[in-house]
Amino acid sequence: MKLVLMQPYFFPYIGYFMLIKHSDKFIIFDTAQFMKGGWVNRNRILKSSGDPMYFNALIHKAHVRTAINEIKLNYKEDWKSKILAQLEAYKKFAPYYYDVSDFLKRCFEYETDSLAELNYYTIKETCKYLNIEFNLEILSEMNINIDDVNESDEWGLNVTKAMNAKVYLNAPGGMEFYDKDKYAANGIDLRFIKPNLKPYDQKIKEFVPGLSIIDVMMFNSVEEINKMLDDYEVL
Repeated sequence: MKLVLMQPYFFPYIGYFMLIKHSDKFIIFDTAQFMKGGWVNRNRILKSSGDPMYFNALIHKAHVRTAINEIKLNYKEDWKSKILAQLEAYKKFAPYYYDVSDFLKRCFEYETDSLAELNYYTIKETCKYLNIEFNLEILSEMNINIDDVNESDEWGLNVTKAMNAKVYLNAPGGMEFYDKDKYAANGIDLRFIKPNLKPYDQKIKEFVPGLSIIDVMMFNSVEEINKMLDDYEVL
């Protein structure tokens, strides 16, 4: 079994969904510490000028050591409508604007005060939109015994051991702090999937890579996106 452990990101980039598609089990790491300035409550799309801009799920302030699944959404401001308004930058030049806009509206009809729950739901719905098999579970809701974690790279190791999986997949950004020998010593093959982020036509002069999956969906059909999801290297 090929397993992935990832934090629940807010409409993450295409590489996230590549890991979902090419794993047998994708576990949402909702007990991880929330990191301000990360991708758990924000991501990027394009302005009408072609420059990237952030869109955010507004959250209540929390202690620095608060777990992701304890972060609460803040509805004092209508941030959902703001995001939909930001998407209007695509209206004149993105061929799938209306499809994606309707998709986001449906996602935002989901009512919850939990950031982790919203992200889990929107990731699940994005998988359905892309016709990707849904194989996600939430770590905090799983009845598994995990060994004590002493270093950050042991979360993936210990969850993989608890699930009796033989392959652990991760994004290439984690290569610097993962110890392959540690995984090998436990009979686990540690692999990194590197997306080949080839440019697609964003109707602007210079391609901007690594944006939210929303940007990819704006300019590409489901069939085209799935071809992108199959275009990667294993490191």
